[in-house]
Amino acid sequence: MAKKYNCWEEAVKFHGHACPGLAMGVRASEIALERLGVDRAKDEELVAIVETDACGVDGIQVLTGCTFGKGNLIFKDYGKQAFTLAKRSNGQGYRVVFKPLQFDDESKKIREKVFKGAATEEENQQFKRIQDKMIEQLLKGPVEEICTVNSVKINTLRKARIFDSIRCEKCGEYFMEPRARRQDGKTVCLECFEEYVSVKFK
Repeated sequence: MAKKYNCWEEAVKFHGHACPGLAMGVRASEIALERLGVDRAKDEELVAIVETDACGVDGIQVLTGCTFGKGNLIFKDYGKQAFTLAKRSNGQGYRVVFKPLQFDDESKKIREKVFKGAATEEENQQFKRIQDKMIEQLLKGPVEEICTVNSVKINTLRKARIFDSIRCEKCGEYFMEPRARRQDGKTVCLECFEEYVSVKFK
């Protein structure tokens, strides 16, 4: 059985601030690690799939040990607060999907002012209290109240490969070989590649 993690402070330090989004990533990691019966990955034993590029991903990295650099943090741009953690060995995993955060009308108005930079100091403090309450609920509340958890099976992934670097014949910079494109008889990088579009709509 996985040990209970208490890495909130570490996650906040890594992320730069405390927020409900970060709390989602931390709690999703705790839930999935516990159900898988494993600890934080020492290397590439686990695979995380995140469906957002928001704050929660930092919590996933800190608690699970899955990172882009190791090739075991997979980003799917779905815009969902959904996080999957699975064992690379057999593909067994859990997908944690968070329910929407609930704001009453007054909280919505304060939130809007804060994000626009138009809030008073008192309103900023009030918003911080609202967020602190949400963080507390996300980190410690009953699982069934904050999210849904489903057992999933993912296709097992190969470990990250190291590819040869080749030189772009346009900009002269080196890049990973699988990202190469051919254009006008030259091998170019994605940044230099100009995609052909026959028709453009206004």
